[in-house]
Amino acid sequence: MPSHRVLAVLRGEKEKILALTFDGGSDDGYEAMVAASLGVDLSAQTAATPWLAATVRFAWRTRLMSSAAVDARIRLRQRAEQQAVAVFAKNLTHLLLAAPAGARTTLGLDPGFRTGVKVAVVDPTGKVLDTCAIYPHQPQRQWDLAKATLAALVARHGVELIAVGNGTASRETDTLAAELISDIRAVGAPVPTKAMVSEAGASVYSASAYAAHELPELDVTLRGAVSIARRLQDPLA
Repeated sequence: MPSHRVLAVLRGEKEKILALTFDGGSDDGYEAMVAASLGVDLSAQTAATPWLAATVRFAWRTRLMSSAAVDARIRLRQRAEQQAVAVFAKNLTHLLLAAPAGARTTLGLDPGFRTGVKVAVVDPTGKVLDTCAIYPHQPQRQWDLAKATLAALVARHGVELIAVGNGTASRETDTLAAELISDIRAVGAPVPTKAMVSEAGASVYSASAYAAHELPELDVTLRGAVSIARRLQDPLA
């Protein structure tokens, strides 16, 4: 089983949704191994053979089988956790070593449905130039108004990059950005480049004391858009 599935099963057992047991097959082979290790000949026709056979069976079923199951469970969890950590480490390495877009004016979009898409424009040094919220998706569906608002920001600040967070409503927001770029190209204005950006940790940063000290005038949700814009400029920032 792959590591994520093992951890899911163990989590289900912990939540008392699943029952997990280990079945090694027929006991005969294991009992024969126990007898051989103790030098007991179960085929011998002696008065002690039934008692010895019962002792071997007892040793396996009530002692060794349970400890083997515990050992197997421990090894299974350890292997799954090691593999999971390795996968996370690999993903994080790719994330942190992503090529920075560089010092360019960037528009960050923190997608959302009901609460809207939070927008922030930062200059090449990461300084916040402008912020707002738009509502292109359900239930408001202010698609054209949202596009016009973004177009005005792009023109006003000379935006070169558009960073779209990859969270909820990211695909829909990416479509909005693509239409915006198409409209800008149609009028012959300088066209910004869009990119999907990982939102991992953006909400943690937004609610942190560091963000509150750095951007005290901004709402927590708008700080997330600032973070998304900056991490396209430099993922290690």
